[in-house]
Order: sequence, then structure tokens, then C-alpha cells
Amino acid sequence: MAVPKKRTSKMKKRSRKSIWINKSNIQAQRAISLAKSLATNGETSFVYSQSNIDSSDN
Repeated sequence: MAVPKKRTSKMKKRSRKSIWINKSNIQAQRAISLAKSLATNGETSFVYSQSNIDSSDN
């Protein structure tokens, strides 16, 4: 079983945690940007079927 030999410093731990959190923040910003683009019928590389959206309203 793998066990760490030495304790990880606070600086390393916080640095890794901030990188991990920032990755999720970037993904959230991309998702919001895509949602805004689709809401305003903007140009996007995201492909979706218009018929599925229309049938869900009924």
C-alpha cells in the first residue's frame, strides 16, 4: 500500500487546491458562455437538434 513518506507543505497543498478549483471555474464560465450563446441564437460550434427542443415544449 502506498504511503506518503513526508508531509505535504501548506503552500503545495493550497497551490494544488487552487488549481483544482480554478479548473472547475473555467468549465463553469464556458458552460455559461455556451448557454448565453444558445439563448441569443448566436453562432457556436455546439451542434444540437432543434426538433428535440421543440418537442419538449408540448
